[in-house]
Amino acid sequence: MSRQKSKLQGAWTAKGKRERAESINPVQDHSYEYPHGCPSPQARMGGSKGDTRSSDDQKDDIPVENYVAQHYIENPYLIGGRKFDLRVYVLVMSYMPLRAWLYRDGFARFSNTRFTLNSIDDQYVHLTNVAVQKTSPDYHPKGCKWMLQRFRQYLASKHGPKAVETLFSDMDNIFIRSLQSVQKAIISDKHCFELYGYDILIDQDLKPWLLEVNASPSLTASSQEDYELKTCLLEDTLHIVDMEARLTGREKRVGGFDLMWNDGPVSREDGAHDLSGLGNFVTNTHLGCVNDRKKQLRQLFRSLQGQKKTPN
Repeated sequence: MSRQKSKLQGAWTAKGKRERAESINPVQDHSYEYPHGCPSPQARMGGSKGDTRSSDDQKDDIPVENYVAQHYIENPYLIGGRKFDLRVYVLVMSYMPLRAWLYRDGFARFSNTRFTLNSIDDQYVHLTNVAVQKTSPDYHPKGCKWMLQRFRQYLASKHGPKAVETLFSDMDNIFIRSLQSVQKAIISDKHCFELYGYDILIDQDLKPWLLEVNASPSLTASSQEDYELKTCLLEDTLHIVDMEARLTGREKRVGGFDLMWNDGPVSREDGAHDLSGLGNFVTNTHLGCVNDRKKQLRQLFRSLQGQKKTPN
């Protein structure tokens, strides 16, 4: 697809810590270094009329806000001409050592308007957040979300299983590396856990980009399918938290969750071949694959009950 020159080419976006991702703020000049745009003439001269303090003293009084700057991805992968991102759920039970679970289900969130680089003003083109898209006059929840299983099947039909396996393996790497990057900064408490919502953008080269990681992600449902996903997600989270102390601690799968990191990578039990050609080791992740969680939970708890009845 040809790309015309636009204001967004080569642009960076910035978001303050109090802002939600509901607008695009392109950083194209130095005016964005100031909290409210370009400085006033008095500020450039070191203060307001009658203020004899030095410019350094004035700077100390200016409220400082931290911003996250991100390069705008100009070549997103499009489906039906529309931009989308992925919401993926990762459950962290411990940071020291790192123990993380990846949920099999998630969804792709689509924009309501066909993608173009000609304008930065249309939030319905560039932002896929449901909070933004649901304000569109012709918004329909079912048309703006795909379950990850459907999305993975679509990619496999277009690009083949090997390319899709590589893409999802790259996403696994994003999940682990991002958690490792904050491992020493997060207070580790064995009585705590955190469910994260990862937002991933995919470009035309099938390269995944991390947009943001949401602590306490929204669990509001926009459709029946969405409701079922999130209620099952919460139920399986509580199964892993295991307040009833039913689990052994050696499980690699609980419901829709697969253990992907346990102070090191976790391998699949089925011994599947590594499509990347890097050896026989395959990470125990099944993002976008069949989620037969009810059957698995029945088998798991039946097995655990049998183990308790067996005398030592």
